[in-house]
Amino acid sequence: MGKFSEFNIALKSMPEGEHKFRFHLDKQFFKNMESADIRDADVSVDLAVVYRNGVYDLTFTCSGTATVACDRCLDDLELPIESAYHVTVKYGDAFRDDSDELIEIPETDSSLNVAYMIFDTVSLAIPIKHVHPLGKCNRAMSSLLKKHRAHAPGDADAELEDSLIDEMESGIDTAADLPAADSDAPSDPRWDALKDFDADK
Repeated sequence: MGKFSEFNIALKSMPEGEHKFRFHLDKQFFKNMESADIRDADVSVDLAVVYRNGVYDLTFTCSGTATVACDRCLDDLELPIESAYHVTVKYGDAFRDDSDELIEIPETDSSLNVAYMIFDTVSLAIPIKHVHPLGKCNRAMSSLLKKHRAHAPGDADAELEDSLIDEMESGIDTAADLPAADSDAPSDPRWDALKDFDADK
């Protein structure tokens, strides 16, 4: 826990009342956590501890951004982080965390390290699927990956992204698809009638 010593909260010596703590999470924090998903971060964590009658109520509030790899093009993707977590801590005979709402720690522990609680709170705020908005992916990488990937049938987002990649690569726009003025294609007779109309008559 040497890397996370700043996250130690001295519970045994804490007087009753409310106590506030603030932490900042950056790239190094997640590197120390050996997180493969989070490449960088700028997250502020506010922790409020309310101690009364032998019970500690901890409320974590996390706000900031985390950078992950886009699932489609692998470029950096910055995601907003807004999350909160509440847990009750009390002393008991041994360490127990069977419940998400209650943690028991042995009487011999004078402090509680909250680093992993904070890590879990931030990680759960990141969606399972993280991709750039449609059309915002790295075009070169998206094109390369498209040739080597298969997406599930009915994945409308992936199919639309592939369509946008194809269009950007080919340089096709709507105007290019219209028939030229001297085209031999049959014209609409309604337009032919308008050609003979003389507004001065």
